[in-house]
Amino acid sequence: MTAALATPDFDALYRAESRRVLATLIRLLGDFEQAEEALHDAFRAAMEQWPADGVPENPRAWLVSTGRFKDIDKLRRGERFEALDDDAAGRIAAPDAPETEDIEDDRLRLIFTCCHPALNADAQVALTLREVCGLTTEEIARAFLTAVPTIAQRIVRAKAKIRDAKIPYQVPSPEELPERLDSVLRVIYLVFNEGYSASSGDTLTRADLSGEAIRVARLLAQLLPQPEAQGLLALMLLHESRRSARASASGDLITLEEQDRALWDRALIAEGTALIERALASAGAGAGAYALQAAISAVHAEAVTPATTDWAQIVGLYDVLLQREPSPVIELNRAVAVAMRDGPQAGLVLVDALLAQGELRDYRLAHAARADLCRRLGRVADAKAAYERALALTGLAPERRFIERRLAELAA
Repeated sequence: MTAALATPDFDALYRAESRRVLATLIRLLGDFEQAEEALHDAFRAAMEQWPADGVPENPRAWLVSTGRFKDIDKLRRGERFEALDDDAAGRIAAPDAPETEDIEDDRLRLIFTCCHPALNADAQVALTLREVCGLTTEEIARAFLTAVPTIAQRIVRAKAKIRDAKIPYQVPSPEELPERLDSVLRVIYLVFNEGYSASSGDTLTRADLSGEAIRVARLLAQLLPQPEAQGLLALMLLHESRRSARASASGDLITLEEQDRALWDRALIAEGTALIERALASAGAGAGAYALQAAISAVHAEAVTPATTDWAQIVGLYDVLLQREPSPVIELNRAVAVAMRDGPQAGLVLVDALLAQGELRDYRLAHAARADLCRRLGRVADAKAAYERALALTGLAPERRFIERRLAELAA
């Protein structure tokens, strides 16, 4: 134990370590529900003991060991431990496995378990976001544009499927990896998006989530250096390079057009650009959705000023991307690029057509885009209505303040 007896910041510790501890406990205990109970028991014990005894030298290992032995005690009290089969009893009672940062990382094992082909695609993503990254059911529902009860049911059913089908907790073999990659990439990107542009709360970003997504993406790109894995990592690095410029000192949102580009992280841009160049060279005409999105981000990163952005190239890349992965959100992004290339009226026609189709009716960014285009065209009443609709749909405080400022400007 350390000598310092100051009260630990358990909230910060939970945010930093709970998912790592849970992943290892799932490996040791072999069951999601048992591991979650053990995690909570371990943190409860820490809150009782550490203020008096001091924080252990290795808090994560302490939490893992405590959680595991709390589970053993529960099993013994319930007279169930002796009834376990030899493999299960040995797994629970075995000493802690040494920590490692290689491909056998427990969180990577957990991601592949949650993304097993026995689960449908939406359940894979929802379960991984919940168990690996600790997002709430509400946050996942916003990421999916789906009702909260629907997401909750997916998570419960996915856990039951893993238990009943005895899905193994392991990284797939090299032969199985390619077919398992798409779901894992989708999971990682959704995690990054929640960290890069939080769906709710008081801050624009959650650096812990985006950092975790990048860390796991690096591991995956090392394990399977295919163009799409490299493309996803490049995409996230290029987005992450702009983090410092996206909000003011007071936490207010700054649009891409208004950002101080001197604050962009040039090291991340260089790394991301090199990655996407390799990915595109390897994929050729078969470049996938993540690689194409990274190429679009690279064009933005190359522009020294907003006026020098090559919007024609960006629109062309979106055209190819839509052929690879048709999506109303991608169509919306293309419409904004068209507005920058051809003028706000051209973009507004496309945005209105998308909203008329209905899929983006409750998507706040679609209404925000329409509001901005109407504002640029001097259509004040239409801009106000669209901003008010976007305001009603967002739970993120910086976005709300931004929209309220725009509304105030229109009112003036």
